[in-house]
Amino acid sequence: MDITGASAIVTGGASGIGAAAARQLAAKGAKVVVADLNADKGQELAQEIGGVFAPVDVTRTEQIQAAVEQAAELGPLRVLVNSAGIGWAQRTIGRDGEFGSAHDLGAFSKVIAINLIGTFDCIRLAATAMSRNEPDADGQRGAIVNMASVAAFDGQIGQASYSASKGGVVGMTLPVARDLSASGIRVNTVAPGLIDTPIYGEGEASEEFKANLGKNVLFPKRLGTPDELASMVIECVTNSYLNGEVIRVDGGIRMPPK
Repeated sequence: MDITGASAIVTGGASGIGAAAARQLAAKGAKVVVADLNADKGQELAQEIGGVFAPVDVTRTEQIQAAVEQAAELGPLRVLVNSAGIGWAQRTIGRDGEFGSAHDLGAFSKVIAINLIGTFDCIRLAATAMSRNEPDADGQRGAIVNMASVAAFDGQIGQASYSASKGGVVGMTLPVARDLSASGIRVNTVAPGLIDTPIYGEGEASEEFKANLGKNVLFPKRLGTPDELASMVIECVTNSYLNGEVIRVDGGIRMPPK
């Protein structure tokens, strides 16, 4: 699918995998809406790639819709990349046997609200706008790429909420792809492994920590880069025959229990 002159929305686009995807989409000729909570980084990136910034909390439907409308003003909205998300780690029960020590239900709900419900809200609104596009020669009107995680399959101790949210994204990929096929919109999901993003911090201690993490990867024994993930996002967008798939990009890692 040719995205030259089309608009694209990248949620969580101000940093990490989202920022790498935004840069690569812009390099392919798309006009990118960097949708994020971080206005400083988001505006800086948008200026760098010739796009625009949209303040988006994916739990706020009105903000998502505003970003979709903003994208449609730049060109036909043909791409959505759902990269916004948060993590949380907590065991299901505490060590003292008290109800109050059990997993924070509010935190569980928040992770589901952002990672799963927020992703679906972005899909339903962006796909609505995409359905109005003129189809290309292959009948395509748009492409959606979701960001899951290997935690959807190999969730570790303490990752109940995160794994549930990403497992939900994996589980809805095929039914949504089937649903949107009638409108010529493809849907795929990328499941990253251990990726070198700002979540690990900076400095000598951080580099040592990342090096130790990398030893668990089958090959190559290192963390992945945001650009390596973004290249798969671009493939999912531009390869017209790629649809309804969940693709691990993880160096072959299978996460241990902890």
